Amino acid sequence: MLRLILNIVWLLLAGIELAVAYAVAGLVMMVTIIGIPFGVQAFKLAGFALWPFGRAVVPNPDSSVVASTIGNLIWVVLAGWWLALAHLLAGVVLCLTIIGIPLGIASFKMVGMALWPFGRRVVDRATLGSLPPGSYTVGSKSND
Repeated sequence: MLRLILNIVWLLLAGIELAVAYAVAGLVMMVTIIGIPFGVQAFKLAGFALWPFGRAVVPNPDSSVVASTIGNLIWVVLAGWWLALAHLLAGVVLCLTIIGIPLGIASFKMVGMALWPFGRRVVDRATLGSLPPGSYTVGSKSND
């Protein structure tokens, strides 16, 4: 129940804006064939930014480390830095009120995945026994 409440408040205060930013980045990158993998990452993260509580971004064991690293380096230059900046700004604004502090902290936790999305996948926290190393999540299992 708490996860649902947090997701609804998040959606109203920051989720829609951040998801739109990811979607715009995805649409711009999908203009070229070379940009399609980057657009796919942006849309994946848009869904996570829209409804983050109860979900996690975990390393994808099927991805190539070299290809993921190259993709992430290009991603940082194309979109990652300004999407991470959007999460930082949203976090600061959310932390201005007592009610927004947990959401601001969640936004700060999303900065890492905004910078380095390749080689990761979004999963439901209920499907995981424990979080693998290198995972991003916005809440602890106890308060989701």
